Amino acid sequence: MKTIKWGLALSGIILIFIAANTKNTSKFTANFSMGNPEIASMDKLTFGPEGILFIGDTKNAAIYAINTLDFQKKAEAEEVNIKAFDQKIASTLGATTDQIQINDMAVNPISKSIYFSVNVTDGTPVLLKLNGQELEHISLQEVSYDKIALEDAIAVNAEDKRGRPLRVWAISDLKYHNGKVLVSGLSNKEFGSTFRSITFPFDDKQDYASLEIWHAAHGQYETHAPIKTFDIIELDKTDYLMASYTCTPLVLFPLNELKAGVHAKGRTVAELGAGNSPLDMISYEKEGKKYFLMSNSNRPVMRIKYDEIASFKESLTEPVEEFAATEGVVYDNLPFPYVLQMDNLDDKNVIYLQRTSDGDLVLRSRTTKWM
Repeated sequence: MKTIKWGLALSGIILIFIAANTKNTSKFTANFSMGNPEIASMDKLTFGPEGILFIGDTKNAAIYAINTLDFQKKAEAEEVNIKAFDQKIASTLGATTDQIQINDMAVNPISKSIYFSVNVTDGTPVLLKLNGQELEHISLQEVSYDKIALEDAIAVNAEDKRGRPLRVWAISDLKYHNGKVLVSGLSNKEFGSTFRSITFPFDDKQDYASLEIWHAAHGQYETHAPIKTFDIIELDKTDYLMASYTCTPLVLFPLNELKAGVHAKGRTVAELGAGNSPLDMISYEKEGKKYFLMSNSNRPVMRIKYDEIASFKESLTEPVEEFAATEGVVYDNLPFPYVLQMDNLDDKNVIYLQRTSDGDLVLRSRTTKWM
């Protein structure tokens, strides 16, 4: 592997954030500091107000808020269709495709810039931004930022029964919603599956609840498996956490019940088929109706109608014994297999990263009209 060269020599494309001056300081960034946040791993990404980028770092078990200043650059979304995207990233970093891992993708809803979190096998965490057809490395050497360490995160050396490291699940998904940074993952407590609600701007308060679900494909209650991806859904004027787990239950939790010290039992509304792990979840509206999309490791993208979830009042409590059989809320399979990452590009388009049948990794946008 070639040495990764930081600074202006990095493929000639470097974006260094401007220090936030008085004009750029708001109630969200008033407590930010200038410097190097020393992020150890570049994992989950999500955007909050004023183009603030939240980065989940599983190695440090911390959430970082980075002032991108992108709220100053309002833009319209442009069509995206880039082939060999992993090769493009590797070339930018002076590496090969087997030396990089693309962990997440997030669109700044103001600037429409697309950001990517990448970890290199030498341990280097990298934040990239797509600028037209070119990638820019976002230097984090001197930025305006804040951070919060997760309380009681899963131990650095924790392993599952097969000897696989569990620290990578300290942060399994990340979203910003109504003034809160929402974080799913594992804690070091007896019931490891955890959901955190962290007020932003960050303060000393950090609520987190342990979770329990009925896993129909396994025929048992579970408290250790982390949520793999989630979204927020409003039902009867109440916000619910809609969480998807491996093998593949879909579970609802009232968001206002996920408080500090609470052990919450979710309502399983669907079994979407064993032998699969959910990867990403987004929502969109079309012709006055709301839909959710979920990408998967071994299934095409699933489209779930809001009305199907809202009308399903039952809870799955019996085993689903047939392998890959489904129960509960119904869904549609869309003709998009092997989609690894998704996000809303704007209110009428989505962006997704897909591994094609010939092995190519493509980054594409698509109108929701055809989804």
